[in-house]
Amino acid sequence: MFGFEEKLARLVCDYSLQIKEGDVVEIRGESCAEPFIKVLYKYILMKKAYPLLRMSFNEQLYTFYKYADKSILEMLPEIMLTTSKTLNAVIHIDSEANTKQLSNVDPTKVAIHKKTTKVLKDIMFEREARGEFRWVIAPYPTYAMAQDAEMSLDDYADFIKMACKLDEEDPVEAWKEVDSIQKKIVELMSDTVELRIIGEKTDFVLRTEGRKWINCSGRHNLPDGEVFTSPVEDSANGEIYFDIPTSFMGVEVSGVYLKFEKGKVVKASAEKGDQFLQKMLDTDEGSRYVGEIAFGLNESITFPSKNILFDEKIGKSIHLAIGSSYPEAGGKNQSGLHWDLIKSMKHGGEVYKNGKLIYKNGNFLDV
Repeated sequence: MFGFEEKLARLVCDYSLQIKEGDVVEIRGESCAEPFIKVLYKYILMKKAYPLLRMSFNEQLYTFYKYADKSILEMLPEIMLTTSKTLNAVIHIDSEANTKQLSNVDPTKVAIHKKTTKVLKDIMFEREARGEFRWVIAPYPTYAMAQDAEMSLDDYADFIKMACKLDEEDPVEAWKEVDSIQKKIVELMSDTVELRIIGEKTDFVLRTEGRKWINCSGRHNLPDGEVFTSPVEDSANGEIYFDIPTSFMGVEVSGVYLKFEKGKVVKASAEKGDQFLQKMLDTDEGSRYVGEIAFGLNESITFPSKNILFDEKIGKSIHLAIGSSYPEAGGKNQSGLHWDLIKSMKHGGEVYKNGKLIYKNGNFLDV
């Protein structure tokens, strides 16, 4: 126990998901997160809601992808469809005993399975848009995650506490304050027609007219701290370089360069993990288009920990996702892939809105 489990459980259940009596709530997590799972399970019951537990053993994903043949990768059991259509809420616990378990797995298998399970994501996105479904991702520390971040386990636990504002006397009020600050950025961005991003190996343009900017302040992710939208699907043009390494499906990729024409990636390379990048870009028809553009705003996260839940929120950064977009933002791109790639903007990065400079060196100029 790290001392913050009950505080995090209350934040997840009362603020992020606003769980109410009679809700059916699924808890998904590895067995290494058992101390937090027990606290969540008890707290959900105390709220007179029904907890469903979907706990996996360590390296379960590795076992699945190693031994599942194509027929299994393309199979979608009816029970998975039923739960997607009926659950009120899902809590995903970001906690892995081995964050590198998929490093040597055939990426083609991963791409096939992502394409198969895309329908589940679509159902839940549609239900969320109708107000029928809520979800949240929350972290729990492990040695593997601490090692990725090059920290001791205790230091990593403290890192989680600060990033999630669990060190605050009232974390709920702290996230409400974040919400208020980020609303101003949403207002600034709301009339954006065109964005131009300038930086290292980067001159990139996309359009966001008719799209909604979303304020992310702890409702879906903990930690949180970003403002995003889904751009017009055929609008991305130019080149962009992502200098912050990311770990996706347990595979580390860094130094990603993408060139876009008419919305689509036409050239791509990675200094590390290039083969994996190419396979993911070929997941399906939508995987080469932009699903999201966002500003990372959590100033408590200052360096990459190789965990996308944290890294996409790094203060003074932007991130772009290739693959599926968000219907609530007006996005129409569909894909089994959604991969966030991150770029630091601290040293000379600029963003222009409708031709006017609004953001430089990681800071908004008028907020």
